[in-house]
Amino acid sequence: MRVALRRAAHQLLDHPRVLEDPLAVPIVGDAIDELRTNPARHQSAIARRFRAFMVARSRYAEDQLAASVLRGVRQYLILGAGLDTSAYRGVAASGKLRVFEVDHPHTQAWKQRRLLAANISVPASVRFVPVDFERQDLAVELENTGFRASQPAFVSWLGVVPYLTKEAAAHMFSLLGHFPESSGVAFDYAVPPAALGFFEKMALAALSRRVARIGEPFRLFFTPSELEESLRSFGFRTIEQLTSREINARYFEGRTDSLAVTGAAGRLVSAWT
Repeated sequence: MRVALRRAAHQLLDHPRVLEDPLAVPIVGDAIDELRTNPARHQSAIARRFRAFMVARSRYAEDQLAASVLRGVRQYLILGAGLDTSAYRGVAASGKLRVFEVDHPHTQAWKQRRLLAANISVPASVRFVPVDFERQDLAVELENTGFRASQPAFVSWLGVVPYLTKEAAAHMFSLLGHFPESSGVAFDYAVPPAALGFFEKMALAALSRRVARIGEPFRLFFTPSELEESLRSFGFRTIEQLTSREINARYFEGRTDSLAVTGAAGRLVSAWT
């Protein structure tokens, strides 16, 4: 919900928008009232920095999706979908793609209730795939819902990797790296605290304490070279990594409202087989 609220805040507070998402506000429902009554909370330097990164990573994934469609990819897989709305608008809702949303069964049921309450239409091309990764195998569950492992796919995997164990990430990279040629994935990751400056270390430590308190601690960090080596070992041939400077050059250049990604902690990645 907090991530979805940041995407919703972007629709209401920032101009021009980096991410055009007309469903971002409806899907959060009454939670938007907090934003409307206290917009200043969403205009602090920290709030704007987080919002910039979160809308940039969604825009980046959707740009990569559009590029994959031009290459002929016709399957779109969203891992850890949360309240992401990309399946119900834009290229994903054009009828050109079969879309598979994967999330924990409880989270997915909650999302479906929110979609219904917001009167957001779910295209017939969308398949919800509830998966408890501690009990179920993703490949099996995808196959059961019509996903074709023999055909290329584009995968959006946002806001997940830092919370995984090294073993869980390796398992997923291996699975995705064995998708057919022209398949791709977009995701974000965090660099190790040791690679950060003093103040960024403090900010990351504070955020780490906050997410740990709600039962989702940060577990996994990569240096850029470690990540590239790992991805290539699992079958990815083309890899792009974006630093905050490169993200800003692509999505925030020329703005007059100072909305931008700062720091070196988070990076965006796309990788292709």
